[in-house]
Amino acid sequence: MKNPQCAVCGVDLWERACFAESGKGPAFCPTAEFQDLVEETRREYAKPKVREFARLASVQEGECYLERERQPFLPHCGKTRIQEVCEFAGKIGAKKLGLAFCVGLAHEARLLHAVLAAQGFEITSVGCKAGRMLKEELGVGDEEKIMIGTPESACNPILQAKILNRIGTDLNVLLGLCVGHDALFFKYADAYTTVLAVKDRVTGHNPLAALYTSHAYCLYLHRPGF
Repeated sequence: MKNPQCAVCGVDLWERACFAESGKGPAFCPTAEFQDLVEETRREYAKPKVREFARLASVQEGECYLERERQPFLPHCGKTRIQEVCEFAGKIGAKKLGLAFCVGLAHEARLLHAVLAAQGFEITSVGCKAGRMLKEELGVGDEEKIMIGTPESACNPILQAKILNRIGTDLNVLLGLCVGHDALFFKYADAYTTVLAVKDRVTGHNPLAALYTSHAYCLYLHRPGF
């Protein structure tokens, strides 16, 4: 079994096997290598609820582009992600939205709550420190805390997920959960979850900025171990 590495595929985008019927791919191309899983996932998408959810996701993707009827087509996007989140929630009939946020983005969470409420959604929001579970309970040493020498509440994404599960949210929105904490939330949440924004304190919550400058100011990213 070959290890897929689509991120370094050298085939022109429109000539790839995943785009064109007679397309081609490198030796590690997953479209060719995992045909059994391709068919298995097709059967999964054939389930009515899954198919409709996926259909609406594709519809939402298309609606982000403007002037699609003009030829030649040139990509022209016109919707922010927050607008897309609201529109997609409406498409799937979501009434109750769960907002799981980092308390470091409490201001942004308040602004988002107002936007979601203005669009007619019922919002349940849970901050990451809910439950006041001290970091010592997780085995975190005093020298490993942010504020050494003081009791410090741990982020509690499992509780965030379980509270939203009990409320019965239709769609969850993540805002700024830490790396790792977001993974735990995804694992324990019952409802579908989308991400509005991730936290990156260095780049003003725009983590791709580091990639865009990895050839210049952030060359250190290519140094093993940083």
